[in-house]
Amino acid sequence: QVQLVESGGGLVQAGGSLRLSCAASGRTISAYAMGWFRQAPGKDRESVARISRGGFTNYADSVKGRFTISRDIAENTVALQMNSLKPEDTAVYYCAAGLTTTQMDYWAKGTLVTVSS
Repeated sequence: QVQLVESGGGLVQAGGSLRLSCAASGRTISAYAMGWFRQAPGKDRESVARISRGGFTNYADSVKGRFTISRDIAENTVALQMNSLKPEDTAVYYCAAGLTTTQMDYWAKGTLVTVSS
């Protein structure tokens, strides 16, 4: 079992940047694929960025070139660097962990990111 706690959400102007962090406890993140997901009002949850246990990453087309997922195994954290933010990036962002990038079993509670125009 692993517990995930997010931080770094908030309000930012369009074109700005935010860095989200996900702190894991109970188990090392090296045992899991990790991902960031988001859910905008009235929309389904979608995958934003994922990193496999082997360190391979993938991104939603909407965030490629703007967002970067990274992990620090020593610190047991996963981060999402978000640059050139757009109003359509506004959503609750969730950190998640699972055995594979396509099956996430553990979820943080979510942190709100609001991008104003």
